[in-house]
Amino acid sequence: MATPSSYRPAPGSIPTKPGVYRFRDAKGRVIYVGKAKSLRPRLSSYFQDIANLHPRTASMVTTGASVEWTVVDTEVEALQLEYSWIKEFDPRFNVKYRDDKSYPWLAVTVGEEFPRVMVGRGAKRKGTRYFGPYSHAWAIRETVDLLLRVFPMRSCSNGVFKRSAQIGRPCLLGYIDKCAAPCVGNVTAEEHREIVDDFCDFMAGNTAAFTKRLEREMYAASEALDFEKAARLRDDLGALNRALEKQAVVLRDGTDADVIALAEDPLEVAVQIFYVRGGRIRGQRGWVADRTDEGGTPELVQDFLLQLYGGETESIPREVLVPALPPDHDVLEELLTERRGSRVAIRVPQRGDKRDLQQTVATNAAQALALHKTKRASDLTTRNRALEEIQQSLGLDEVPLRIECYDVSNLQGTEVVASMVVFEDGLARKSEYRRFVIRGVDGQNDVASMHEVITRRFKRLLDEQSRVEPHDAPPAAAEGRAAAQAGPDDTQRPLLVDPETGRPRKFAYVPSLVVVDGGPPQVAAAQQALAELGINDVPVCGLAKRLEEVWLPGEEDPVIMARTSEGLYLLQRIRDEAHRFAINHHRGRRSKSMVESTLDDVPGLGEVRRKTLLKHFGSLKKLREAEVDEIALVPGIGPRTATAIKDAVAKVDATGKTAAKAPTVNTATGEIMED
Repeated sequence: MATPSSYRPAPGSIPTKPGVYRFRDAKGRVIYVGKAKSLRPRLSSYFQDIANLHPRTASMVTTGASVEWTVVDTEVEALQLEYSWIKEFDPRFNVKYRDDKSYPWLAVTVGEEFPRVMVGRGAKRKGTRYFGPYSHAWAIRETVDLLLRVFPMRSCSNGVFKRSAQIGRPCLLGYIDKCAAPCVGNVTAEEHREIVDDFCDFMAGNTAAFTKRLEREMYAASEALDFEKAARLRDDLGALNRALEKQAVVLRDGTDADVIALAEDPLEVAVQIFYVRGGRIRGQRGWVADRTDEGGTPELVQDFLLQLYGGETESIPREVLVPALPPDHDVLEELLTERRGSRVAIRVPQRGDKRDLQQTVATNAAQALALHKTKRASDLTTRNRALEEIQQSLGLDEVPLRIECYDVSNLQGTEVVASMVVFEDGLARKSEYRRFVIRGVDGQNDVASMHEVITRRFKRLLDEQSRVEPHDAPPAAAEGRAAAQAGPDDTQRPLLVDPETGRPRKFAYVPSLVVVDGGPPQVAAAQQALAELGINDVPVCGLAKRLEEVWLPGEEDPVIMARTSEGLYLLQRIRDEAHRFAINHHRGRRSKSMVESTLDDVPGLGEVRRKTLLKHFGSLKKLREAEVDEIALVPGIGPRTATAIKDAVAKVDATGKTAAKAPTVNTATGEIMED
């Protein structure tokens, strides 16, 4: 591993002008490309104390062995050069957006004498005009099939075209009027080119002109008593309308825009883009990338726009809607304007249809990221590799087949709760999840809360292990039992399954690894709790959320796992699941407190009647919407009590305290359930 000071440029040798820089490793490979308005302060920031750098940046500068730069005149030139170098060198530390699947294009080979329309995938070629991309190839083919009635251009392959020209007879499409048959000279190259141009204009969004023209021709034919032609034009108009119906109108002003949204987590980012032309969604595309630097959403947007439009000229729209403005959005706008040949605006939609559409795109991005994670987690080979990486990185004696993770949640020290989630063989075991209400800690003290929850969980483990059964127990008692561990002697073993219910005891299994959400203080608290109970064979680690560092007890420095490590990805999933479970528990507790505090002051309404009331209506929201007469119908609730209840919930509604989500009530038991 190189020391950054060994290749740091001499003081004053770095220019202060705009430029692009490259870091190379010991073998001369480019590992990172960046640009700067002023090269000197940007490059100097990489050579400060490594302890002050973000871990990903520290990994990059210690991997590097040299740095070089190129000075340019403007920031626009710097952007262009940065894109060129990223495409040329494919640096490992730059964010790389890769398609989450292959998207089909609608292509027109305008460079040929007789252009052809076709559906294709992959890289673009010169001399071809592209539309899309689209989500499904079958949807494009259906649309093209409809449009060929109106624009009978060539759609056959070169082999079919040449064969028809040789035999002097068109293919089937020529006979059913879905091709003008230029192969046999039915139309000239110029006439066929006009058909192609009209088709391209229609696909580009200029639809109103064609529909109006067909309507005029249809009415003219009808007035001329040429009903056969009028009927054919009517069918053509219907085909156009059906093709347009397949593309939903999302922006009423007919805007041409690319709508972009991101879904992020500390390790990966998913990007979705909707192509809107003429106010209609013409296509959709998605990418998933590993995060390799410390940039936030604005930096991710800038990297994405540069990669998306760096080599494009035809597909750049007039407006690009993004979730956050990139740091150099003025420079980026200038670059895109120069490439497009007309003004391009990069905006963050604040309200209206554009804002709603971007929220839809964001939902698609979140679903794409979730699907990507699900596919990644469901792969057995990947899970095995992740567990082996965790074992090697943490120096464990065995592969951690059962991992338990703990998280603490509170709101300014109130309603403090904790969660325990369990992953076995890399998969969530939700039946083993447990929730805790912290009782022995006052106020907001995550360290003490973590100590309490670890103590309570492993006290239960010791209690469960004290319940033993002889080896010669009848088979019925042992049915459904997991592999038992040896007890204090060879004649007894822990009773892991309740012989009466046949269910596993809640805390009877020893975890292979305990993960806590937090850094050294939380890890130390968990380790101390285990030591106080005399447990010294359960390994503990902590995962700090901000930098994704893995902390071990008593260690001054964290374990830095590679950003692309499957082991780190699994630890992050477990930690995030514990956080989600704790948050849901906390919300449920908070909602229950809100309901109880709302109805506590109602005279004559005790705990039993309160449960009956909530069981009847199902939620506080429905109770608030009910009339006094409806409330009075609940058994045990009279008109006077119903009026008092209505007044109580109305006061809460008026003061705005009901903004939180109303709790869900189990209609069978009357108990408030989790979100």
